[in-house]
Amino acid sequence: MTLPPAAPLPDPQAVSVRGRRPRDLPTLRRWLADPQAQWREWDAPYFHAASTSAVMQAYVDQLASRPPDPDERVVDVGGVCIGMVNRSEEAPAGGGWWDLGILVYDPAHWGRGVGTRALELWVTATFEETNAHVVTFTTWSGNERMIRAALRLGFREAGRVREARVVQGQRYDSVRLDMLCADWERANWERHEQQT
Repeated sequence: MTLPPAAPLPDPQAVSVRGRRPRDLPTLRRWLADPQAQWREWDAPYFHAASTSAVMQAYVDQLASRPPDPDERVVDVGGVCIGMVNRSEEAPAGGGWWDLGILVYDPAHWGRGVGTRALELWVTATFEETNAHVVTFTTWSGNERMIRAALRLGFREAGRVREARVVQGQRYDSVRLDMLCADWERANWERHEQQT
């Protein structure tokens, strides 16, 4: 697969994670409902596009009819919606385990640090806004950019199911990464100390 030409790196301050606005819906519909969208090659490509397209279309229709959810936000670069983040509490409720998701739809922003910055903002928001003691996310071993972004932020590999996913006839591992709140606070303190 060929990645798009490199765009200038965005100012980290230009990347935000914000609530969905009505003007975001056409962009979300375009990216989510397109069965040929390039992001599908990286975000759970082991699910067939035909079935996920119908699910995504229904999801976008629901977005249009309900208010923004604090557990689902838009990734914004310079005022433009370029992806989404989400989170859900793992059962039992109140246990302090939240699972995160992140998706940068627009390939023009891949490999430019946008996903890493959005994940950093989303982890911070989750620890500040919920009872999270630990956050996790799961990907597949072929999504090396996502794994590197998480490791740069201090996530650790928590589990690996070998050869659990099939993508284009090849087997890949399912990979779960985790971050404890205490580790996140320590890493943020160390980053602050290095900057001062």
